[in-house]
Amino acid sequence: MRFDLVISNGTIATASDVFSADIGIKDGIIVQIGGEMGEAAQTIDAAGKYVLPGGIDSHVHIAQPSGEGIVMADDFESGTRSALFGGNTTVLPFCLQKKGRPLREALTAYHALAKGNCYTDVSFHLIVSDPSEAVLGQELPALVEDGYTSFKVFMTYEDLRLSDAQILETMDVARRTGALVMVHCENEDAIRYLIGRHEADGTVAPKAHATTRPIAVEREATHRAVSLAEVADVPLVIVHVSNREAMEEIERARRRGRKVIGETCPQYLMLTADDLDGMDWEGAKFVCSPPPRDTASQAACWDGLERGVFELFSSDHCPFRYDDPAGKLNPKGSRSFRHIPNGIPGVELRLPILFSEGVMKGRIDLPRFVALTATNQARTYGLYPRKGTIAVGADADIAIWDSTLTRTVRHADMHDGADYTPYEGRELTGWPTTVVLGGKIMVHEGELLGSKGDGTYRSRGRSQYATPTQEQSFET
Repeated sequence: MRFDLVISNGTIATASDVFSADIGIKDGIIVQIGGEMGEAAQTIDAAGKYVLPGGIDSHVHIAQPSGEGIVMADDFESGTRSALFGGNTTVLPFCLQKKGRPLREALTAYHALAKGNCYTDVSFHLIVSDPSEAVLGQELPALVEDGYTSFKVFMTYEDLRLSDAQILETMDVARRTGALVMVHCENEDAIRYLIGRHEADGTVAPKAHATTRPIAVEREATHRAVSLAEVADVPLVIVHVSNREAMEEIERARRRGRKVIGETCPQYLMLTADDLDGMDWEGAKFVCSPPPRDTASQAACWDGLERGVFELFSSDHCPFRYDDPAGKLNPKGSRSFRHIPNGIPGVELRLPILFSEGVMKGRIDLPRFVALTATNQARTYGLYPRKGTIAVGADADIAIWDSTLTRTVRHADMHDGADYTPYEGRELTGWPTTVVLGGKIMVHEGELLGSKGDGTYRSRGRSQYATPTQEQSFET
């Protein structure tokens, strides 16, 4: 057979073009687009459907340590299976360094959890929680050379946050090694002050999570993060932006010539702080950080997607079971918002939400959808052009979409390990019906054909954006 698989009669979309052509796949690689295909071992007729690059979700949390007595709802098997059914072929979860422990130790354990259990390809970001001399001087530089070319720092959460000095030291390593820094921007001291006020007033229901993390807390931290990056002369990614005020900090930095990449997520398009005010502690289902805002912030985030303030649309999938003593309703979490685990499931619905609410409602076009969900993700994190596009020589990671298919979201139809979806009852139009990973048909017409272990770990190159804005010399 000339090809292992041919996808025929579909409408292909990339980040720059939409056209009709057949795709020929051999040994897991796209080897021909258009022209006479000849014989193939398998053929998929994609007539009337869109043929898109498999989604890349660069912001997911899977099997991550989450505090005493708290267990994340997804391991690599359930998390990547859920991602696959949502049209994704690669996900990038975070490997968390425990304070006082080496990064290598965390990576060894994390690889062991992933090995043989993935339905999609995976690659790991690093979370730097303890930037010791050994980590900054030895481990991080060596790990960047080994393909771990992005790491995340936190400005919130007492066990994770770094001081400004530690952030600068970590950014300096990124500058010297060509790695890319991601920042969670919220001011922890301001949050703790507001928590104290709320607790003094007896305000401890889930809705207090939103009022202790107001827009000003995110805006200030965003300004500080881009200022620190300017001092260190590094590009950076501002993750999960939820509002116009933080967006404006990104735009101001760009006008000064800074390289700042913006990311937003489905929760900031679809949810509001009012969702946290549910009866009988139901608001706990919507607790995430930053919290959902208001309808004006939703409109702002849509505007950011349309105008290019955001290059990335990721899920920030961070699932916990709701009705579970190891989840949202843990013994402490069922009494105070402070102890409700932060995070919501979303990896399976990231792409259907943006397709339905963005493409089908005319807010963005199909190439912009592909850019936000696949191509820009690959470019930002050192996977392009192997992934993130449909081109000769690229991995045959492909999702076939039926733009006429309308479904009502039900958690009963989801494939993650949580016990709810924050989008229950939403009606979405446009769903992936076939997903191909490395030339293998993994999902077809709602049926899982692939096996866990078909997905593998992928080392990454350096980001094409991870170069200093200007070469600075600190010599006198």
